[in-house]
Amino acid sequence: MTMLLTTATRPSRLLTKHLRNLRFSSSSSTSASTIASSFLNRFQSLGPQIRTQTLDPNQLRLLSLTLNRSSLFPSLPALSSTTTTPTADNAIDTEVSAGTPLPPGYHLVYFTPAFLETELGADGTDTSYNPSHPFTRRMWAGGEVSWPRDGSGRANPLRVGQRVTETTRVLSAEPKVVRKTGEEMIVVGVEKEFANEGGVAVVDRRNWVFRKALPPLTPSTTAEASSTLPPPSPPTPHPATSTTTSTGNTHTRTLTQTAVTLFRFSALTFNPHKIHYSLPWARDVEGHRDIVVHGPLNLISILDLWRDLRGADGRDGSLDLLYPESISYRATSPLYAGDEYRIVLEEKEGKGVVEILTADGRTAMKAGITSV
Repeated sequence: MTMLLTTATRPSRLLTKHLRNLRFSSSSSTSASTIASSFLNRFQSLGPQIRTQTLDPNQLRLLSLTLNRSSLFPSLPALSSTTTTPTADNAIDTEVSAGTPLPPGYHLVYFTPAFLETELGADGTDTSYNPSHPFTRRMWAGGEVSWPRDGSGRANPLRVGQRVTETTRVLSAEPKVVRKTGEEMIVVGVEKEFANEGGVAVVDRRNWVFRKALPPLTPSTTAEASSTLPPPSPPTPHPATSTTTSTGNTHTRTLTQTAVTLFRFSALTFNPHKIHYSLPWARDVEGHRDIVVHGPLNLISILDLWRDLRGADGRDGSLDLLYPESISYRATSPLYAGDEYRIVLEEKEGKGVVEILTADGRTAMKAGITSV
């Protein structure tokens, strides 16, 4: 999902509806409008950024375990060393075999940022696609992921062991103002294409919101922030919980993510954004009640529910069931470690309408899935 007005990059309906609450910004030479224009000109003059990587089997294994899924697909062996039966020579084989397809969304643990700690922003995020100061506070707002088909309608999955090319393009940078508060921000649209020997396998369009940097902390402001925030959630029983129920065409998966899960997901995606693991930063600096569940983690959880309902097991005969045509999604409010929340997926004529709801009924994310 992007912000350009061409046919290929038109915003999804979810983002279009959200942006009705925002308006364009224009003022002085240091305005969001000027900074966004300069940022876009700079990156479009640089052209696409290209990286290559071999898809490591252990990274895929560790993601499945982080998601508390003991096997990548129901038909494959267990991945945990404690549940795998040793062989005759006492060797335990938990490696994912070469050629195994990546479930939808699992590409997110590859092509991770590669920066020294000294090159990171104050909040821990990499600054590779940041606009100029003061618009440096990044949030993952949503996006759209698609899995292109060939002429016969067959999917082209990314597979373990493949040499894959990632091509990144900056598509847009638009200044916005929140109508209710007057806050300026910049919405950056980025597209990542992942291609193997069969061509483009995944197109991942992401929208990042960049807000103004926070003022430097002082002991007094830290104490004041801590005193006005509610206490963090009580520790979550280990492991994270997940249950699924269905009523007609409506399917509900109830989840609780632990701080351990969030830490492991941050490690796998090499994402040092402090709101996901540092309670002092999340509470005292960013004003959150607790550490925050990753937007991409929620995206993967939605796609896992979708593929589980179809019984897709990664075999060649079910590959087309494994991948939807596309998913568009938009985060609307944060979710926190220790909180119970529900993914509600309603199937309507080959499409899925998804909401992630908190225990008190607040909508944290909306998504739409299109099947082939």
